[in-house]
This record gives sequence, structure tokens and C-alpha cells, in this order.
Amino acid sequence: MKRYPLLNKYELMWMMVLFDLPVVEKQERKDAVDFRNFLLDNGFSMVQFSIYIKVLSGTDACQKYYGLIERHLPEQGKVDIVTITDKQYGNIKSYAGKNKNRKKNPSPQLLLF
Repeated sequence: MKRYPLLNKYELMWMMVLFDLPVVEKQERKDAVDFRNFLLDNGFSMVQFSIYIKVLSGTDACQKYYGLIERHLPEQGKVDIVTITDKQYGNIKSYAGKNKNRKKNPSPQLLLF
């Protein structure tokens, strides 16, 4: 069995695809849906309506997806790709509405010490 070296937090890369696509005309809506489906079919997960993310095993894998995404760009709209390390992704602060997404304090009956 072939063993692969473990990647550290600086080698794992998160690729974020951010896009703003027109959806006024029927063909534009179809193109937007096709692009979203392309991302999902290639292992991306939706973070927000127009932001999709995927973890990759380094910069070589990122290069592959840059080309793949470029070949599947819709005719209209704007698409940006941002890549950050796993270490940087770990520093993301996420908010929903006015409240921060925080871990809830455990109930007193679950405390062991």
C-alpha cells in the first residue's frame, strides 16, 4: 500500500469561487445554474449563494482547477477565485445575522470538573 505524506496547514489550500452572474434572461439563468452544477459536480460546497469552496492538496491541484473553471465560465458575469492556506482559513470569523456563531456553553450537568 502506497503511503502519502501528511500535508500541513500551509500546504492544504482552500479555493473559493466567488461569482456574480446575470439571471435576467432565460439563457442567463441556465448558464448560472450550469456553472453552479459544474462546481458542485467537481466537489465544491456552497458557502453562500454565490460563493463555493473546496479544499485542495496544494498549489498544483489549484492550477488544475484554475484551468477547469476557466473552461466552464459563463458568457456573462464576473467570477473570482481566491486561494488561501488551511491555516488562513482557520482564522475566518463567521457571523449569521446580528449574532456571532459561537459554540454554546455546555449545560452544567455535562461538566466533569
